This record gives sequence, C-alpha cells and structure tokens, in this order.
Amino acid sequence: MRQMNYRLVCVGALVAAVAVVGGCVAPRSAEESCGCMCTPEPAPDQGSPPTEDSPATLEQAGALQPGDLVGVSMPWKGTQSWTEGIEKLGPALEAAGFQAVVNDAGNDSGKQVKQIEAMIAQCAKVIVVGAVDGTQLGDVLDRAKDQGVIVLGYDRTIDDTKSVDGVVQYGGYTTGVMEAQALVMGLEEKGVPKPWTIELFAGAPSDPDAVFFFDGAMSLLQPMIDAGDVTVGSGEVEFADVATGGWSNEKARTRMEELLTSTYTDGPGPVGVLAPSDGISRAILTACADRGLDLPVVGGLNAEDISIGWIRTGKQYATVSRPTDPLVGRTLDVLNPLLTSQDLPGPDFTVENGVKEVPIYSLDPTIVTKANINDFFPCDAAADAEQATNWMCD
Repeated sequence: MRQMNYRLVCVGALVAAVAVVGGCVAPRSAEESCGCMCTPEPAPDQGSPPTEDSPATLEQAGALQPGDLVGVSMPWKGTQSWTEGIEKLGPALEAAGFQAVVNDAGNDSGKQVKQIEAMIAQCAKVIVVGAVDGTQLGDVLDRAKDQGVIVLGYDRTIDDTKSVDGVVQYGGYTTGVMEAQALVMGLEEKGVPKPWTIELFAGAPSDPDAVFFFDGAMSLLQPMIDAGDVTVGSGEVEFADVATGGWSNEKARTRMEELLTSTYTDGPGPVGVLAPSDGISRAILTACADRGLDLPVVGGLNAEDISIGWIRTGKQYATVSRPTDPLVGRTLDVLNPLLTSQDLPGPDFTVENGVKEVPIYSLDPTIVTKANINDFFPCDAAADAEQATNWMCD
C-alpha cells in the first residue's frame, strides 16, 4: 500500500508544510502543525464548494479521477475476516487505479475518528469505514461530507448520521437467520429430543450489525421458545444480557464458564449454543470441554481457518461463511462507476440508520458444515501449509 508522501519543514516554533495530494497543494501557516489541510475545488460546472448551509452531496463531489486517494479505516485485526480486509482492500484499490491508505483502528473509536480526520486532511475523495462503533462517527463523517468526500461503510452499518452514501456488506439479518438455522440443523442431525435446552450469545453492543445478527436469529428461535420446543437454561434472552463486549473471545469464555457454574451444576450442559462468531464459538466449546461436558451444537460466523478445521473434525458444527474476496470485489464494483459518473450504482435495498435510508450493497452468506465443507474449503485449495494445518487437512 502506498502511504501519502509529505514534504515537511519544521524549524523551532516556525512550522511550514506543503502537502501534495491528488493535485491539491495546501500551504500551512506558522500557527498550524505540520500536515495537510485543503478544501477540494469544485468540479467543472458543479457550482461552489459546499458551505455549512449547503452540505456536500455526492453530486457536488463529482466523478472520481484515476489516482484519487481512497482512505480505508478498519476496526481491528481481532478476527481473520478483518485482517484479510486490511490486507486485501488496499492492493485491490491500487490495482483499480486509486491511491490507498489503509488503517487499523485497534478497536478504538477515538483512534478511528483521528484516522478519518487525517484522511480528510489528506484530501481523500472516498473514505471506506469498517466502524468500531457505528454510532460514534457522525461528527467526523459530517466533516468529511463538508469536504465533498464519498463515505462508504464496509461490512458494518453506520448509524445516526446522514453522512454515509452506502454500505457494502453481507446481509446482517440474513446472517443471523442462518446462524439459528445452523443451530437447529445440528440439533436435528444429532437427534436431540425436544425440548432443547440452549444458551444465547450475541456480539458487541457497539456494533449495530450484532443487533441485526441477533434479531435475525431470534426470528427463528423465538417462536420455538414460545412453543416450548426450545428452553434457554439461564433465562437470558435479551440482547443486552447476552451481548459480548468488544466481540471478546475471552469475555465469551468467561460468561460460558459462569453459566455452566450457575445453571448446569446438576446435569449436562446445554445441548446447543447460538454463537455470533467463530472465535466466540471456539471459546464456548473450550469452556465446555474444560468442564468435561459433552460438546454442544455450536455454529459460528466468518469461516475462520481454525474453525474450518474444527468443523472438519466435528468439534464445531457449522459456520456462516462470508468470504473477504467477494466483499472487496463488491466495494470496487460500487466505486469504479464513479470514475465515469457522479452516481453510485443502485443498491439492493436500503436500511434505516436512525436518520436516513442508507443504500445497502448486499452479498449472500452460506452455511458450511462437515457435510459440505469440501465444496467450499477443499484441502487442495489451501493457500499454504499453515492453512492446510488449520483446516485439519493433514
């Protein structure tokens, strides 16, 4: 990935800086710190730059040009899917003719805001955001839109702001439905008699998509609970009670250990657990194994390499696969038309984010189990020896 190049001269208290980004030359005064600040010039025949009374629109931003800067702020490297996004999106953007700067926010909303502020200062024409907390970016994204920046969410929705032009993602609600479907499939396949005693886990409260996942799953499970076919042993069925702060595998493992102590002291553990990610799935299974219990049916999300191996050997029942390459490809499919047009392509549908209907560019996830794992993750497709080992191909 190419980082932006700066020519800086800083002598004592006198600070002068010149930044050249996509043709924008921005001198700084002695009172300002070294960096780049610029207001993009209006495209020909597009009128004046936006003001506070006239915020930037996609039309005012104008078509993109080859070599324009696309800034990418990803939430963290805490899961395989985000790490892959960080590694793949920058090179894909550069192969398409853009400049790219890609940052990892370290699961810190404040750090992500600063990263986006830096991208605005560097005159990025597009900012792609995988939000740490989709409710905390409104102010900085408003400033981006005031500069005519196109804002595109990546994988996660961005709430409570008008300053987002679209989101590229796998359907969150559909993903949750599939997570519940996988749980039901596993229990039926195992021949567990009803009523099934299960537990529920959800993702981070700061991630709006975690709510979509949980709501999608409960659209299938709640009627079964109401009918008496499913019992939640702990009685914890509300999102706030079952959410996992920061998507932390360790927090999930601790909660599972506490549930086993408080709810399952006089008998076997739950026969199934709804899990919102592969890492949390493995944490749940590890907690049960450490207590010497039979492993419950557990699904997951994102087809992480280690979980593919656990599915192949029968420890984890399933995962919902949302591969990175199609997500990166769809992001480019959305941006490339802006090289010749001022309009984003038509979305698949829209989602209300609290203040506007946000265009969604959606991809379909897939349930992967031991029965079909070789259709999606055959051992001869492993990229290297490490992946083959994680896939349990030896």
